[in-house]
Amino acid sequence: MFICNAVMTIDKSWTTISNRNSDAFLDGLFAFIKHCEPLLHPITRKIRCPCSRCCNCDNLVTLKTLEVHISSHGFDQHYTTWKYHGELILPLPPPVPHSPEHIDMDAFFEDISANNVPTPPTQTTGPQPAQTTGPNNEFEELLSRSTQKLYPGCDMTTLEFTTEISHIKALHKITDAGFNKILALLQKACSPSKGYNFPSSYYEIKKTYKKIGLGYESIHACINDCFLFWGSEDNLKMPNCPICKASRWKDPKKTKGKKVANKVVRYFPLTPRLQRMFNTKHIAKWMTWHATGQSKENGKMNHPCDGKAWKYFDMMKPEFSGDPRNVRLGLAADGFNPFGMMSQNYSMWPVILTTYNTPPWMCMKETSLMLTMLIPSPRSPTKDIDVYLQPLIKELQEL
Repeated sequence: MFICNAVMTIDKSWTTISNRNSDAFLDGLFAFIKHCEPLLHPITRKIRCPCSRCCNCDNLVTLKTLEVHISSHGFDQHYTTWKYHGELILPLPPPVPHSPEHIDMDAFFEDISANNVPTPPTQTTGPQPAQTTGPNNEFEELLSRSTQKLYPGCDMTTLEFTTEISHIKALHKITDAGFNKILALLQKACSPSKGYNFPSSYYEIKKTYKKIGLGYESIHACINDCFLFWGSEDNLKMPNCPICKASRWKDPKKTKGKKVANKVVRYFPLTPRLQRMFNTKHIAKWMTWHATGQSKENGKMNHPCDGKAWKYFDMMKPEFSGDPRNVRLGLAADGFNPFGMMSQNYSMWPVILTTYNTPPWMCMKETSLMLTMLIPSPRSPTKDIDVYLQPLIKELQEL
């Protein structure tokens, strides 16, 4: 394999000129060919062709053919980093690990204050309780906790402690019951009367996190997987499934108090999550990685952007691929038994989205996978999963 260490610095503005007979285009083309001369293969005296038809395919061409191709077909608009024609590609810096010891609360509030998205209601059916505080008041309350000290003289705030201990819970997979026992012990050892401000339970911590704006919607579903009581006002008020006539509610003899739905689907709206990604500094800078981070080894695929399907889509949708900030999503759904080794026949189906804009060491990381839907059922939804995907499909169409 021929390796060239030449570095080319050349103006690329001529490649976007539509009139290929203009002096500016021809001057840029001749300068490009001149710079390509030291990059030719030492034996064949050929090089890859970056015209819009060849797109740097494996078939090498002479400089004369290169000139004819670019003059006839134009320059490939998706070829922005000229890695095959002498442009030096600097390696991206490795990602900075985020750990409980490195939490910048000021940067966190700066990120979320730019787009303080209201929390979606956790119950979309039935009478709604009166709201005493709006999203802005909730955010201000959260902001006040960021300045409240854990105890007098402590360098750590209440919100920092809550964030770090919650991270430890998730990192070490501590159960809610075990976590509440730890908090109860802290409350017992450090009484609030002495000025300590420990959270009382994990439920209280979750209520705090809801103020950030990433909540979920509860959507009632038919027990036979054929209808969602969602969307229009008529659908929200239906007591029975219009398809199979099954009751929406459980037998009132088996439940106490208000009506309980036979099946409830949790939907996590996608739009505020994507907005939050662009509002977060350490994530936003990676959202255009796919446009410049292709594999540098010919024939190897390190990311979906190296694949033929990705490049074909870019060719078919130039108006979308022209802006690297546009979001590319991958969807996956599969079932699992939440009861583990217990002999209960029950299946929970999560619907997961991942953002392929980011590099592989981020997009496939557990913290980057976005849970958008939880479908509970004694059995898998199989072919009826399209019924449950309606809210997600509608939001994707709006996006």
